Order: sequence, then C-alpha cells, then structure tokens
Amino acid sequence: MVTVIEWVNPGEDEIIWRYPNEVIKWGSQLIVHEYEVAVFMRDGKIYDVLGPGRHTLTTQNLPLLYKLVGGSNSPFKATIIFVSMKQFQGRYGGETQTRELAPIKYYGVYWFKVGDPVLFITEVVGGQGLYDASDVTKFVRAYFNENMMKHLSTYSIVDLFQNLDMVSTQVKVKLLEDFRRLGLELVDVKIEGVNTTDEWRQRLFWIMQTGNAQYVMQMDTTKQVAAELGKSQGAAVGAGMMLVPQLFQQPAQPAQPYAGGGVPPAGYQQPPQQAAPAQAQQQEICPYCGKPIPPGAKFCPYCGHKIKRCPNGHIVPEGAKFCPVCGAKIE
Repeated sequence: MVTVIEWVNPGEDEIIWRYPNEVIKWGSQLIVHEYEVAVFMRDGKIYDVLGPGRHTLTTQNLPLLYKLVGGSNSPFKATIIFVSMKQFQGRYGGETQTRELAPIKYYGVYWFKVGDPVLFITEVVGGQGLYDASDVTKFVRAYFNENMMKHLSTYSIVDLFQNLDMVSTQVKVKLLEDFRRLGLELVDVKIEGVNTTDEWRQRLFWIMQTGNAQYVMQMDTTKQVAAELGKSQGAAVGAGMMLVPQLFQQPAQPAQPYAGGGVPPAGYQQPPQQAAPAQAQQQEICPYCGKPIPPGAKFCPYCGHKIKRCPNGHIVPEGAKFCPVCGAKIE
C-alpha cells in the first residue's frame, strides 16, 4: 500500500503543518498543493524542498537525503514540514510612548506572506522550536507588534496625530527589513488609529497651536513648581519670586544668518523676523482630535466635538475657567 503524504484542509491562519510520522518510505506519494512547499528536515537541518505537484519520493528528487541515509530499500527518518505561501492578514494593537514620553494606544492591520521558506523554517520553526501552527502564528504577530512599538516610539506625538500617513509609510519600510530577517515578506501595513490620554490631548492642542513643544513643557513644569511651592508657605515667597519668572521665559529664537556670509560688518543690525503668513496665523486646531479646522467653526468636522470658545472667540480646552490667549473669564 502506497503512503500518501498531504496537508488536508489547512486552516485560514495556519502558516505551517508538520507531518506527524517521521518514518518515511521510499516510493510514498507526496502531494503539494498550489501556494505550498514541502521542506524535508533531519536533525534540525534542512535538506530538500519540493514545490507544488504530486511527487513520488525517490533518490532523484531527494538527492541530499539519499546521500545522508544511504540505500533506497529501507525507510528513512525525516521531518516533513508544509509551508503555506499564500498571503495572510493580521491585526495588531498595543501601547507605547512617543519621544516626549506621551502614552499612546495604536491599532491597525497588516498583510504578509512567506518569501523564503528555507530561511523561515530555519529562523522561526527550527530556531524557535515552534512546530505547532498556532505557536508560529502567535510568534509572528508578537514579533510584528514588538517592532511596531519600537519604531513608533521614535516619533513625536505631533507626527502621529498630524502626519499619520507619513509615519505609516516610514514604519512600513523599517518593518520590511525586520520581516526579511525571518524569511517573511511584508505586503502592506495600515495604521488605522492612534489615541492618547486626555491630559496629553490638551498638550497636543497647545503644541500644534504654538508650534513649540519646548514651551508647552515649560508651562507644565511651571504648574508643577507652583503646586510644590503652594505646599510650603514659608518657601513660597522667596523661591517663587526667583523660579517662576525664569520658567515663563520663552525659548530664545535662533538668529538669522548674515546674508553676505562670514562676519557681518560693524553697525550691522539683525533684520526683524517676518511674521507668519496670514493663513498659518488663522489656522485653528481641534483640541479633541488635533486636526486643523476652519476658522470660527462651531463643531469639528472630523470628530464632531463642539468647539468651546471664550467671549472673544478664542478656542479654549474643556474645563478651562479663563482663556489662555486673552484671559477672559469662561462662563
């Protein structure tokens, strides 16, 4: 009776399947379906790989194993692993921190497939000792998420909320190289959404309004110092007069280079900085989702939140008692 070796009804998410019997007879029929390959291993080393088709196992199509096991009359011992070459889809999500240590949550979807089955079996199946299909799938998804966390942490919170398409493209390029190391091909990556805490959403609003993350961090430091000084009435007067005014100073703007090059002549005066274009000055930012909105808008066209304003028309964050722009009291 001829033995038939075949991967029957593979699951939707199954990347590999290990043939349960390691005692193989010469003359057995090996059936490899389309988008599959069969890899022959022995003692942790890969010897022969057969592609789609019906194969009668002989010394001709398994030359490397034949040299190892000797005669063709006796059964030989080998591990047969089927590898699916089709495209797979995976979902991901997790939490990390930005360059400013802002906590963010992210989620999305990615598509991948096995590009080099020999490298994949060597690095993942043999290298990690994962011969179960579900274990391999979990490893790939964990590997993707770990590298996604690492790459997103190199960006600022403004990049993630204002330039998500750019970030997605750059992160995909980095993940492509990560996957190639495992013999995998990353087809596409889509970051569907990112989010942060209410506190950092308010900070993001002011960073995007002022364009100066350093100044916003100074304001946070000032609030913390004021809170600490308030705990000690004796120290508040002296320390507060020395510390708080320094914290409120705006960061110095870099000087414009001399147009003539080299050292400017005696009596040369630095030209005044040009005002920002009117369009940039008029742009308003939604404090809830961080996206630009039309001037004077009452509701954000992206997230639907009602835009709260002071009596003079300036946007104010939720819970504000006074307008940070003009100081008007919020009713």
